[in-house]
Amino acid sequence: MRQEFFSEHWNDPNGNPEGGVSTGKGFCISWQRGPLGVGEERREPNGAFVEDIIHAAIERIEFYQNSQFNCQENQDALYHLRRAAERLDDRTRSRESRQVEGTHKQ
Repeated sequence: MRQEFFSEHWNDPNGNPEGGVSTGKGFCISWQRGPLGVGEERREPNGAFVEDIIHAAIERIEFYQNSQFNCQENQDALYHLRRAAERLDDRTRSRESRQVEGTHKQ
């Protein structure tokens, strides 16, 4: 059974994603607020990225897989989480090649 959790996602005045929070029993995520910028204006992240959370879930399920709880369902979940992480990495590479990574430009 899935536990209840709370999420609130914010937009800047232009309607662009700008952070938020997701909390539940045992976790609290503060999402990255605003773009990181490019070049000399690039800033350090101030929150989590979806990619970070996916990788944390991958590590946890790998931990299960190296225990008595090893099972096909975990292996299937790992496949899909890894695929999701790969697609998000593809998106980042595409944005970098178009020189819009770190901005709200499409």
